Amino acid sequence: MSDLEFQDDDKREYRRKRRIRNQILAYVSLALVLAVVGVGAFVAVRAGGNALEKRKQQRLEEEAMAQAAEEMQTTSVEEAVPETEETTTEVEEYTEEDLLEEVVNSCISEMSLEDRVAGLFIITPEALTNVDKAVKAGDGTKEALDKYPVGGLVYFEQNIQSKDQITEMLANTVSMSKYPIFLAVDEEGDSVARVADALKLNKVDSCAQIGETSDPNNAYEVYKEIGNYLCEYGFNLNFAPVADVLTNPNNKAIGTRSFGSDADNVSSMVASSVKALEETGVTACLKHFPGQGNADGDTHEELASTDRTLEEMRETELKPFAAGIEAGAKMIMVGHFAVPSITGDNTSASLSKKVITDVLREEMGYNGVVITDALNMSAISEYYDSSQACIMALKAGADMLLMPENFEEAYEGVLAAVKDGTISEARINDSLARVYRIKYAGAIDK
Repeated sequence: MSDLEFQDDDKREYRRKRRIRNQILAYVSLALVLAVVGVGAFVAVRAGGNALEKRKQQRLEEEAMAQAAEEMQTTSVEEAVPETEETTTEVEEYTEEDLLEEVVNSCISEMSLEDRVAGLFIITPEALTNVDKAVKAGDGTKEALDKYPVGGLVYFEQNIQSKDQITEMLANTVSMSKYPIFLAVDEEGDSVARVADALKLNKVDSCAQIGETSDPNNAYEVYKEIGNYLCEYGFNLNFAPVADVLTNPNNKAIGTRSFGSDADNVSSMVASSVKALEETGVTACLKHFPGQGNADGDTHEELASTDRTLEEMRETELKPFAAGIEAGAKMIMVGHFAVPSITGDNTSASLSKKVITDVLREEMGYNGVVITDALNMSAISEYYDSSQACIMALKAGADMLLMPENFEEAYEGVLAAVKDGTISEARINDSLARVYRIKYAGAIDK
């Protein structure tokens, strides 16, 4: 046998031993990874096993198995690949957005229809528990949330007695809810500041005063302050800022709540306010789409109306909403006022498919959560019962229903509409997915 043949035999024997060694290492690695994943899954389940943790563990296990299988496959074909040849494996990137979608879809798929419908409502704690004045979350709240796991609760000055009291109330509510829940408040500053008024906090300037400075940094600082104390107490949703352009100086319902009459200036202020709130962990909600600053009347008392054309609104009213969307606003509230130039009649914007779906969704490309203004306002309650209003809003494209006059009637009406096909389950799931993208996004980021 020649020296060359001896060298070839040596190389083959070397590669054989190396292959066996790599296979052993791969199997050992697989065993260790599975052991670690198993312990992690056990701990996660013992800790409560919520949808997010379970999905992260499942994803970790899948990735570990795939990696180990790839290593074993690589060692088994190693001899067939020349040592000088470089091989690459293209791995599909799995993003946080992918994980978020899996968690959202997993959560929704495990919910009953009754729970999914309840998840579209934001109501007061009084409407949930049938008490006159709610200042704590106890057994009554737990029982009510088990029966009606609503998507959120909104609090007013009467619910807030002290910092410790509201902090405990909100924390208890979160612990009692079987699904993530919005804890909302109207905290615009100045004349609309439920928390600041109840706790006698230092009042921030009105939006009108901030707008007069023409400095968006001032809006940022004010809403950063608001967001910080809301977050500290446990709130995670603020129905603010007001994105209305005050083109009608006689509009008392909006008045100083608006940043002013200049659309570009208001747009800058709104964008800065949204950014500040979101940075504190509080979801911002722009209001009142498509722009109530020119409307006559107060929707708390009557159906208001504006004669502005869609083209005029594109140049003025819609600009702050577009700026807020670009700044990251995840929720928009639609107002209870008529826009005949868009709808062709006196249907409230909050119940109009042309306003919500055609303009906000399709024309402006918005895919966040759309919520109605409070449905117990006279602008709605004088014309429709609670069930009718909620069904109309959902069919128009709204995702969440705020404070119907009679919650149980509204809930039962929507549930029946889904069961008889008036509203499809797919429509309910689509809205709920938008809601849960907000609720789970923070957890995914962490």
